[in-house]
Amino acid sequence: MTFGEKLRESRKKAGLSQEELAEKLNVSRQAITKWETDNGIPDISNLMSISNLFSISVDDFISEEKTAQVVKSRLYESVTEYDIDGKKNFDIKLGSAHQISVSGSDEEKIKLILSSDSLANLKQDIKTKIDDIKGRIDVEVHKAKTVSETCAKNELYIEVILPNKYVSHVETDTSCKDLRLSNIICQDFEFDGRADSISIESLTGRIEINCNLDMIIDVGTMSGSIEINQIKATSRIRIPHEQEFRMVVKGIGTNVLYEENGTQAEDFSSSDSENIIEFNGMKSELIIEKI
Repeated sequence: MTFGEKLRESRKKAGLSQEELAEKLNVSRQAITKWETDNGIPDISNLMSISNLFSISVDDFISEEKTAQVVKSRLYESVTEYDIDGKKNFDIKLGSAHQISVSGSDEEKIKLILSSDSLANLKQDIKTKIDDIKGRIDVEVHKAKTVSETCAKNELYIEVILPNKYVSHVETDTSCKDLRLSNIICQDFEFDGRADSISIESLTGRIEINCNLDMIIDVGTMSGSIEINQIKATSRIRIPHEQEFRMVVKGIGTNVLYEENGTQAEDFSSSDSENIIEFNGMKSELIIEKI
């Protein structure tokens, strides 16, 4: 169990919302979301406060996190950068990987970081191609035949850093176990492919998710809309306790359920919220859980 999972479990056992825990620790609710989705860990003073609050030793809290920190510095790495000179649409095809992270930055370039602990010939076997075609940037990751799909799904990590000031529309096509989106600021972000879990932290704009797998989607802060399109799937979206949203349900045979504190709850969406969660498709179910 990761630090984030332990923190979330401890908070829920104590009957605390993210906002209530943030107040007790004198931090922002966004910090709690970041820690619980494993997009960062607290500094030592906050770790001590968390340890004291839940009567769990610091070592027990971070035992798995120590391993995770080692994994972040992987043995083999390949970096590709390209300067952007104006507003663009981005078409990103990444193929298969274990984990894919897409984040926005204040820089004026797109950056792709490929890493692995086992693919010793990473730079030779996996190539990144970036084409600048008028108002569009095409990005493709190509694997040599010596790199199997199974190997890529288990051993390859891809990080994409986008220049927020130059991003208009993003389309990404990929298959991964873990998709992480953070600090995304754009008009439209469209994901087509396969992902077992998706974390969305600090969304400004619209994200469309087209995936027919059963998924778990963790949401931090959102200012915009999340649209989920599925066929014959059952997924779960976990949102902060204080996050307001308006629910829109479309399609054929789609069903939405609500949960709070581990039990089924009444509809807690807000009809007048500017933020939207839309569920569309066929014969699918979405569970919305307050965390």
